Amino acid sequence: MSRHYAHSVVRLRAPLAADRYGNKVRDWTAPARLPVAGVNVQPSGSPPQSDEHTTTRQTTITGWRLYTRPGMDLDLVETDRIEYGGMVLEVDGKVGRWRINGRVHHVEAGLREVD
Repeated sequence: MSRHYAHSVVRLRAPLAADRYGNKVRDWTAPARLPVAGVNVQPSGSPPQSDEHTTTRQTTITGWRLYTRPGMDLDLVETDRIEYGGMVLEVDGKVGRWRINGRVHHVEAGLREVD
């Protein structure tokens, strides 16, 4: 395996549960955990992109990118989260699956850390 894809992450997927009003919401108290090896996680941009919101409280949002190695598909959707390097990152938008001749070549996903 290339050293460029030497990172390991954990995909977190929360089940749907009903809230007190009967609405379906994600229950993040006990998400399903799937270890994934052979990916690359990098800051999105150089310097890393971040945004600060200070209206009601200090919040910093930092962007990250996840890439799978060539030939690797990843069961990842926009409602999942990723654990990486002591952080819990939200999937930011739709997950990109790059296809060549109808097969997934690799997956790219935008991630964001919200502090």
